[in-house]
Amino acid sequence: MPAEGPPLRCPAVLIAAPASGHGKTSVTAAIARYHSRKGLRVRCFKTGPDFIDPGILAKASGHPVYNLDSWIMGAEHCRQLLFEAAGESDLILVEGVMGLFDGTPSSADLAELFGLPILPVIDAQAMAQTFAALLHGLATFRDGLTLAGAVANRVGSSRHRELLRAALPEQIPLATLPRCPQASLPGRHLGLQLAQEIDDLDQRLDLLADAIGDTFLADRPTAVEFSGFDAPSPLEPLLRNQTIAVAKDRAFCFLYEANIDCLRQLGARIEFFSPLADGKLPLADAVYLPGGYPELHAGQLSCNDSLRGEIRAHVRDGKPLLAECGGLLYLSEALEDTEGVYHPMLGVLPAVARMGKKLAAIGSQQLILDDAIIRGHTFHYSSLQTPLPASYQAQTQEGSTGEAVYRSGSVLASYVHWYFPSNPPLAADWLSSAGSAHD
Repeated sequence: MPAEGPPLRCPAVLIAAPASGHGKTSVTAAIARYHSRKGLRVRCFKTGPDFIDPGILAKASGHPVYNLDSWIMGAEHCRQLLFEAAGESDLILVEGVMGLFDGTPSSADLAELFGLPILPVIDAQAMAQTFAALLHGLATFRDGLTLAGAVANRVGSSRHRELLRAALPEQIPLATLPRCPQASLPGRHLGLQLAQEIDDLDQRLDLLADAIGDTFLADRPTAVEFSGFDAPSPLEPLLRNQTIAVAKDRAFCFLYEANIDCLRQLGARIEFFSPLADGKLPLADAVYLPGGYPELHAGQLSCNDSLRGEIRAHVRDGKPLLAECGGLLYLSEALEDTEGVYHPMLGVLPAVARMGKKLAAIGSQQLILDDAIIRGHTFHYSSLQTPLPASYQAQTQEGSTGEAVYRSGSVLASYVHWYFPSNPPLAADWLSSAGSAHD
């Protein structure tokens, strides 16, 4: 392990809430856009496994957004990401996940681990003085947390603002943000819509940023000290001279920025392609089909006969293909949408995927192969009917049975979204034209 370098200091804050839906993403994006418009270098992170919010925060800040999860990624990896960001940024914003204390690890765990002050966002539209009680609970429920202030979101009037301010101790900074339907971020069952689906996203972000201009959020928070390694050891180039074709469009958009970084650090050349729009598969040694929304674009995917044929030919030639969640659905014979309509898919696996209206699985998981462990998470509304037996079985954080992992020839597929940096050699093995050493 490389030697630990001298610490770096950078203004930073973790934006939290009592629960989902209070406006964490909107407030984080507002702060990011406001300060980036002033010419500051703003780096955003998202707590937990999430692909949707990072896209909006990347648009707001102008920089790629990485996730922070001490179980999936490991505390040291998270620490190094923050350290590197501190060395090149004027402001670090970390958006929490769910409620402040929800989950294992929680946003509070992350704040304590890295000394990040918390900035609770509370939807105040249906309360007045109770706002102060709720904030008091968030700030004092657990020792070790530092309060940077608070945000009262969706405030209805100047009188409402006065009531909220009067109920709080004077020393607690309070930003009150008005209801603004024109600036709200549209959502769907999995959360917010994708950044690329919101045509007027820039205008919405600017409206959000304008709203914080006369609040304490216009000032940078207190600097936090971050420690890390001077120079992490480079990865062995196990994918040197390998080209990996990565699906990336509106149907396949659940892609960790860190996964692409990891593949490049392993020596791979990345070629992105669109299963929605492209008729040809890039000349590649391996194909990576991440998750996304194939169910929203099933008709268009099923009509792209040219690309479907090329991917099937890639598999027939025995070349590696790794599929996650939405990619797994794409490999099936057909995808049945919520209206009961069947859409032909690739037919690479003997399976039929059916979309449901209720959440089928959620949570962090890991796969243990001999002495190798790779981690990730699952979150899906669909189910898979297949006679194909599981080649491996992932497990939950608690050790119970998780998602099936299917191996069929050169194809490896599962509902799990893998985090490649949790085990780069295994990820390389799965995508290597030399074959899988763990089979």
